[in-house]
Amino acid sequence: MHTLDVAGGSRATRREWTALAVLTLPTLLLSLDISVLYLALPHLSGDLDANGVEQLWILDIYGFLLAGFLVTMGKLGDRIGRRKLLLVGGAAFGVVSILAAYSTSATMLIASRALLGLVGATLMPSMMALIRNMFHDPVEMARAIAIWFACFMTGVTVGPLVGGALLEHFWWGSVFLLGVPFMALLLVFGPVLLPEYRDPHAGGLDLLSVLLSLMAILPTIYGLKSLTRSGASLVAVTAIVVGAAAGTGFVRRQRKLENPLLDLRLFRAGAFSTALSTMWFGGVVMAGVSLVSAMYLQLVQGFSPLAAGLWLIPQNLAMIIGSVLAPRFVKSFHASRVIAAGLVVSAVGLLTLTFVRADHGLPLLVAGLVLASFGMSLPMALSGAVVMGSAPPEKAGSAAAVLETSGEFGVAVGIATLGSLATYVYRSEVADGVPADLPADVAGAINDNLAVAVSAGQESGGRFAAELLTMAQAAFVSGLNVVSAVGVVVFLALAALCVRLPSRAGVPGAVGSAAGGTPIVASADRPVPVDSSASR
Repeated sequence: MHTLDVAGGSRATRREWTALAVLTLPTLLLSLDISVLYLALPHLSGDLDANGVEQLWILDIYGFLLAGFLVTMGKLGDRIGRRKLLLVGGAAFGVVSILAAYSTSATMLIASRALLGLVGATLMPSMMALIRNMFHDPVEMARAIAIWFACFMTGVTVGPLVGGALLEHFWWGSVFLLGVPFMALLLVFGPVLLPEYRDPHAGGLDLLSVLLSLMAILPTIYGLKSLTRSGASLVAVTAIVVGAAAGTGFVRRQRKLENPLLDLRLFRAGAFSTALSTMWFGGVVMAGVSLVSAMYLQLVQGFSPLAAGLWLIPQNLAMIIGSVLAPRFVKSFHASRVIAAGLVVSAVGLLTLTFVRADHGLPLLVAGLVLASFGMSLPMALSGAVVMGSAPPEKAGSAAAVLETSGEFGVAVGIATLGSLATYVYRSEVADGVPADLPADVAGAINDNLAVAVSAGQESGGRFAAELLTMAQAAFVSGLNVVSAVGVVVFLALAALCVRLPSRAGVPGAVGSAAGGTPIVASADRPVPVDSSASR
């Protein structure tokens, strides 16, 4: 086994940077797929005669399966090779995308989306693991991950524009065919430019661990989504309890196995755990705030879904800019300081949102979201580098899977918890302001949620439409203010935690410990063991 001086030399060559360009292809595809389906849903629902339940499954099944199989696919990539898994997954994604585009029923489309989630789980961990293996220098790794993240956000930003153009000239299936050329290019250039890495000691897949991981993730996310949509119910609570029990069993089994599906020793590295926590809590807050902000644009400001999406583009652009600038900042400041500063900027942005009002809130909302997104892009870009840099190269696939799974959970938890908090504030304020002589059906509508109140107001007209609707909108804005205030507290607490990170934490000058105590990012006199049998 030879050693490699991570911090002192081993600079990436033109081959690695060209390979990174290849990895942006599936990245753009996945982000485009996320953002265009919402525009296509009304079109495909009519053609396929999809009812409300089927529409929800068309939207949700992809994320369920994606999150459920990330850990398994991360381990599989470590075992059979990250490039091989990426290419197999990319080819399957292209084939299933064609199947989805030409679906003849809602059931067929749901099944296609489920398969897309399954094969999509092979892509993200493989890409992140390859970046970890190709870029050994901490600064270059941070820059590569920042570029990768910027490409993902670019896809999210242009997705509504591209999707809108396709739906204007073609049928709804065109949004699924959009990714096929990306996968074709990956299959052409991937085998030539991407290196192959695998862990020769990864061992086999423990099928019981795979089952437990699915039972932990799928019911939990389903329960959280159910809580968001329908409130507390026996089914939602039971699903979360089942997920928690399976998760406990999963953790216990991993501790006993010689070759676990997920090596829990990764979490012993302080930098790994802190960076992962920052990503998770940041995802929780931003998901919740983004949800309530999007609803504000539509239900308070009266924008269409497409127009509301366009108003959210500035925050996506701010996140792209911040992710590109983040590696430059760490040339002058330690990563922990840059991460903490970004969280403080995000807190300032969320503080701005606490001053948003129903009648004059649009400029403040856009400005606050831009600040919050720009600030959050710094820890998003750098924490990813810290997480990946804190894992030994042979565990890169598992580390990437944990990173992506935490992101999926963060979004689900943020929407469920902060969305529920906004609803609670709304209902509390509305309950105090609804006149006692209001008809029961109207009172029930306005107490339910703002979307129902707006619909009832448009149908009934009169005093309700003018006065009570204004009160309902003000109550909803109070929910936005409270959610933003919670985000301020969370981000300031995270900033205080991150500023205490070791000055060397995965990017410029970071020293942590990998599983078993091996130095993971080394100085010139502390080389990092690298698997000499990994084929390149």
